[in-house]
Amino acid sequence: MITLLQNGAYLLNNSEIIEANNEAEAILKSKGVVETKEEAKQNTMAYNILKEHNTSGNMEKLEIKFDKITSHDITFVGIIQTARASGMEKFPLPYVLTNCHNSLCAVGGTINEDDHMFGLTAAQKYGGVYVPLHQAVIHQFAREMLATCGGMILGSDSHTRYGSLGTMAIGEGGGELAKQLLNQTYDVNMPGIVAVYMEGTPSYGVGPQDVALAIIGAVFNNGYVKNKVMEFVGPGIKNLSAEFRIGVDVMTTETTCLSSIWKTDEKIKEFYDIHGRIGDYKEIAPGACSYYDGVIKVDLGAIKPMIAMPFHPSNAYPIADVKANLKDYLHECEERAKVSFGDKIEYSLMDKIIDGNLYVEQGIIAGCAGGTFENICDAADILKKSDGIGSDKFTLSIYPSSTPVQMELIKNGVYATLMEKGAVMKTAFCGPCFGAGDTPSNNAFSIRHVTRNFPNREGSKVQNGQIASVALMDAKSVAATAANKGFLAGADEMEGVDFTKPKYYFDKSIYETRVFDSKGVADSSAELVFGPNIKDWPSMTALTDDLMLKVVSEIHDPVTTTDELIPSGETSSYRSNPLGLAEFTLSRRDPEYVGRAKDVYAMEVERREGKAPAGELADAYDKVKKQFPDADAVNTALGSTIYAVKPGDGSAREQAASCQKVLGAWANIAQEYATKRYRSNMINWGMIPFLYEKENLPFELNDYIYIPGIRKAIEEKADKIKAYVVGDAMTEFEISIGELTDDERKIILAGCLINYNNTSK
Repeated sequence: MITLLQNGAYLLNNSEIIEANNEAEAILKSKGVVETKEEAKQNTMAYNILKEHNTSGNMEKLEIKFDKITSHDITFVGIIQTARASGMEKFPLPYVLTNCHNSLCAVGGTINEDDHMFGLTAAQKYGGVYVPLHQAVIHQFAREMLATCGGMILGSDSHTRYGSLGTMAIGEGGGELAKQLLNQTYDVNMPGIVAVYMEGTPSYGVGPQDVALAIIGAVFNNGYVKNKVMEFVGPGIKNLSAEFRIGVDVMTTETTCLSSIWKTDEKIKEFYDIHGRIGDYKEIAPGACSYYDGVIKVDLGAIKPMIAMPFHPSNAYPIADVKANLKDYLHECEERAKVSFGDKIEYSLMDKIIDGNLYVEQGIIAGCAGGTFENICDAADILKKSDGIGSDKFTLSIYPSSTPVQMELIKNGVYATLMEKGAVMKTAFCGPCFGAGDTPSNNAFSIRHVTRNFPNREGSKVQNGQIASVALMDAKSVAATAANKGFLAGADEMEGVDFTKPKYYFDKSIYETRVFDSKGVADSSAELVFGPNIKDWPSMTALTDDLMLKVVSEIHDPVTTTDELIPSGETSSYRSNPLGLAEFTLSRRDPEYVGRAKDVYAMEVERREGKAPAGELADAYDKVKKQFPDADAVNTALGSTIYAVKPGDGSAREQAASCQKVLGAWANIAQEYATKRYRSNMINWGMIPFLYEKENLPFELNDYIYIPGIRKAIEEKADKIKAYVVGDAMTEFEISIGELTDDERKIILAGCLINYNNTSK
């Protein structure tokens, strides 16, 4: 099904893989290949697109300028506020503001719609594009209207992936988009490039989510593609429709890769033609001989309908295996829940087994992954074979990914078919993916064709005794389960379904009616509209000579998601209010964190006011001064820190870092960081991404850590930094920061990106 090569490999003519072992040179020579390994590296699609967008002149140290950027309504306010505070006067490149996350305008009073009004007036004032709510989810609009073959797009949503359409797209935190708005660059070392070599044809009942989950299951835990580019090649691609490829591509984010790119062909050309943008198409393909740092071989025909069990997309198994060994798989989920929830809640799934079958209470097909035209049509074809979803607990909700998709489903009758069978048809909205729509009942099991199923995401609120289990499946299998009245079923179990594959006709008239497009022309006379919840970023100070940290949270889970660092769902309404949102930091993982962090920050405020340390802080300084007599609170910032084994998997939201910063954090300490984007978010908010790679910690919760000479160490690019656990013995240990660009060092020294931009003018 999925095979990972342990070495790099050469791809010849998009059809033959030659593994880079001792025999490779002779094989290549026999085939007349003259390129060296270094030359072959430059023949990948990713290398050439990056080269076209790199401004550094050095392909090892990239400084990328993107063609376009895009954000949605729980990120664009903070990004524009950062850019405004840094001196931005107009958008220097096309910037599309979509509204598909904070769409429930009844939640939290007026504040969600206030964000939308801010977005509209910002697009008018600074020269952007504004897509009103319910018109399109961010990534579908980008596919329909923004993607170009050979282009690059930066988005403030982690699932910014348009590789199947020939666009290298990257999801990052808000700070990186603010940099583009300030004519700065996206700086990254040349990433490794891994080939995803596809062969064969998908079997009956297998959809894009099945292929995606199989790949994620094979590469997530071993970090095979972490921060690399996945380049899709091989003869099997031609057997996939454009939307099938889109459905696989959007899920590459869950592998922790940096970006993706696919070979383009006539099917992608047809996609651009359907959307009236044939001029944005060109053929993209690797050279005759290309070298890759790794290869994921995908036998499409061997993949079966899959399910990603709670609580991660990588917990992926064939549905048939799960059904055959239900108790074992459900027990495994229960054990996994203990890691995330501890003893805070009683969690059991065994009651979901009825007469040997797994009963689920909810099915969802939605968003950038599930809500595409082809997925919904396939689901309707399956439901046609049934007498409907029934009248018991099971419910089915379907969210088309854009109004043009919705309009065509209405015109061709699919919409009516789905409603007749009991599905609830809704508008373009990302809510079910992050816990702001169709939240299931307590203890319910939900199956969803969306992008994520992390703990604490789509309904779990453990501190209130609430828990929900979400599994990921393809739209076809969600529909098969719906046809089976809520009892788990793979689409391959539905015999004789005629997948009609109706032709799609794109009608952009609704966009022409509703979308505001400035055509890049800014109107400086336009006034920004601020609702009462929209607040400026609080002021932040530069890094001092020395640093005192207090450990205010310890997390020993193998991976900590951004949803655990700052919850999604109901907190989305506060994303435009830095201090208001910060109250939710780690609330579902460590409810005591906010209080501890505030206590530290209160002491830091007193330090800035010139007050002498008191209480436990005075005791800590007394211990420090026994070894460091010159230690001085005037030159030593006090801040909080958390320890997590591997923080930052998942969302690109910068608030996972900024919420810690506005509560006074100066650092995280981790064995490693799950994604580049979380580490970038920390840096852009002036937080130091410390690394301590050993498992046995020299410190524990509530310990103080003293780091003398931290500013000098960052300035001088020190590899190792000495730190001390403050106690009677002052325990010394070493930490590191990892590679930083010169600008990243300056941002940390300045205290945040805003300070850096204002002090460098």
